[in-house]
Amino acid sequence: MKKIAMITLLLLNHFSIFAQNIPNFQRPNFLQKDSIKSSLDANVQVFYYYKSTKLKPKPLVVQLHSWSNGADSLKTAFLAPEAKNKDWNYIFPNFRGINNHVKACCSEFVISDIDEAIDWALKNMNVDLKQIYVAGVSGGGYATLAMYMKSRHKIRGFSAWASISDLSAWYYESVERKNKYATEIIKCTDAGERIDEQKARNRSPLYWKIPVKKRRNSNLQIYAGIHDGYTGSVPISQSVDFYNKLLLDAKEQDLKKFISEQDKSILIKTQSFINKKKYKPLGDRAIVYQKTSKMISLTIFEGTHEMLNKVVLNLISKK
Repeated sequence: MKKIAMITLLLLNHFSIFAQNIPNFQRPNFLQKDSIKSSLDANVQVFYYYKSTKLKPKPLVVQLHSWSNGADSLKTAFLAPEAKNKDWNYIFPNFRGINNHVKACCSEFVISDIDEAIDWALKNMNVDLKQIYVAGVSGGGYATLAMYMKSRHKIRGFSAWASISDLSAWYYESVERKNKYATEIIKCTDAGERIDEQKARNRSPLYWKIPVKKRRNSNLQIYAGIHDGYTGSVPISQSVDFYNKLLLDAKEQDLKKFISEQDKSILIKTQSFINKKKYKPLGDRAIVYQKTSKMISLTIFEGTHEMLNKVVLNLISKK
């Protein structure tokens, strides 16, 4: 009985920690709603937005919703108040909604929808064209990586938190965790009852080719909480592997810029890292590990499956 009680306590603690990172977010009354038709299939995409009140062109923040919440739920529009406080333009597109069907999961329709939402913003808002930013957490981080690889727009900064980069690997990680995402990945890849690994890889930024020349002036910041994968649904290996892949594609010559397999193993297995280097805090969180190469950075912080909303816009517009 004592053993059962102890297991129950651990499970409750696990879920309470994870739940703390899903705030009860209500739709801000300053957000307006509109819609556009897709040029690919005439699908109507809703989106929410805030238009800066300034006469001078202001930055545009494109926030991408999470895996399980479309734009209409507004459960993950965390950056809207932060954008309004700065009086920046803000848009929160739906891009095929929840990731449980074949046109979702970073398909060509998703990329096109987000690009066309940005088109709408550029036409209807007074946007500083040199300050367009894309950000998201979890499924939104996944979409942020996809936009870094495939968006046709010139975007200054990308901020990806708790991101998925390899849908095939995440399928097996989700099977191991016995969560709903494995089934949804199969639905996204239209694979019947079993995973089609090639189709999953086709939806995975990890297997796409980086547009090096196009992104040479774009800043990509990748963030992952050290406990994600334990108290969250996306292991930090998804971010680590993507960071290393980008450096390979960009032909980074300095091996110290890469994350070694030894460092990766320590981070994942121990959920910690002994580092002589002292980092500045990330908001109110300690940074556990950090690597940078030119305009690309990876930051592992003391946290779980989350985005630190208060720091995103300041960090993404620094460079």
